[in-house]
Amino acid sequence: MTLSEPVFKAGSNGEFWTSERCFIRELINSEAIPGFSLADSRVEPGVVTELHSLSVSEWYYIVQGHGRMEVGGGPQVEVGPGDTVEIPVGVSQRITNTGEIDLLLQCVCVPRFTPDCYRSLEGNDP
Repeated sequence: MTLSEPVFKAGSNGEFWTSERCFIRELINSEAIPGFSLADSRVEPGVVTELHSLSVSEWYYIVQGHGRMEVGGGPQVEVGPGDTVEIPVGVSQRITNTGEIDLLLQCVCVPRFTPDCYRSLEGNDP
């Protein structure tokens, strides 16, 4: 993929399991476009994702399902389809799927997500 390719083909990247306790499918994440990344995330019913922070800004857009979002240790907020959540740089976050179907969300990171942006806050980091 280069900047000269105006179309990102669907399905070029498969879904994978993460230590965050959710599935991720990278849609746009390239060194050629460092300004942002876009991914689909899928959280199974009853799952609470790992408490973590990122060194980039992140937004969640809830596509399907219902959950409880925690940002920065503040009160947990119920979220559902069409809701958008802003997560500032360095702020703790996690989401719980409170529904009976998979919770699907799109994740936008600015600038783009790389693995070194991620920091577990559950004591799993060395």
